[in-house]
Amino acid sequence: MQQLLPQRIVCLTEETTEWLYLLGQESRIVGISGYTVRPRRAREEKPKVSAFLSAKIDKILALKPDCVFGFSDLQADIASLLIKAGVQVTVFNQRSVDEIFSVLYQVAAMVGQTEQGMAQLSRMRAELDAITQKAAGFKRRPRVYFEEWDEPHMSTIRWVSELMGMAGGDDIFPELALQSMGRDRIIASGQTIIERAPDIIIGSLCGKKFRPEKVAARPGWQDVPAVRNGQIFEIKSADILQPGPAALTDGVAQLHRIFSQWEALHG
Repeated sequence: MQQLLPQRIVCLTEETTEWLYLLGQESRIVGISGYTVRPRRAREEKPKVSAFLSAKIDKILALKPDCVFGFSDLQADIASLLIKAGVQVTVFNQRSVDEIFSVLYQVAAMVGQTEQGMAQLSRMRAELDAITQKAAGFKRRPRVYFEEWDEPHMSTIRWVSELMGMAGGDDIFPELALQSMGRDRIIASGQTIIERAPDIIIGSLCGKKFRPEKVAARPGWQDVPAVRNGQIFEIKSADILQPGPAALTDGVAQLHRIFSQWEALHG
C-alpha cells in the first residue's frame, strides 16, 4: 500500500503543507510555497519553489514530485506547465468552510491517513460548533467590515465571512463574499463602507502589514462606529486567509475573541 501513495509532494500553497505536518506526513513534502509560515519549521526544512502566481518549474521538476497540490484557478497556468511536463497535479478550489473540510479530508485520504484525518477534522468541527454556540448567546452581534486589501478596498472571501458568522459577527458585505475572485469583491467607494457603519473593522493583507491608524485617518471615516470606538484590529493573513487548518482554528478563535470583547461592552 505504501508504494501506491504519493512519496514526493510539492505544495504550492501553505494550507496543504500545514495539514500534512499536522498529519505527521511532512517527510513526503519535497517543496513548498515561499509564502509558507505555518508551521514555522517548514521554512527551514523544505525547499521553497513557488510564490502564489508563479513557480520555479525547473526546480519543481528537479525534485521529481509524484504529486503537486495547488489552490484555485489562479494557479491554473502553473498547473498546466507541470501537467505538460508529465507531473500529476491536483488543484483544489475550496471557498467555503464545508469545502475546506472536504479538501482536508481528501488530502488525508491521498496520503493514507483517512482515520487520523477524520479524527482531527472532527475535533475542529466540534471546536467550531462550540464557538457557534457561545456566539448564539450574544445579545448584540457586531457589524463587521473585514478588509482583505486596502487600495482598492476589498471585502473578504466566503470562508472568512462564514467564520465571522460562526464567531458572532455579521459581515457587512455578505453579497461580495459569494464572489470567488478578488477583483469581484472590490468596493468601488469608501463611502459605501462608511454608510454600512461597521462596529468592528478587521484587516488582513497578504504581503503587507495592516495599519489601524491609517484606517482611522481615512477622510470621512471619523464617524464610523469602529473608528470612533477604536475597534480596528489585524488578524495575520496566515491565520485566516489560507483555506486550511489555520482558519478553522486560530483564525476563528481570534474573530470570536474580538467579537466577545465588543459584545461584553455593547450587549
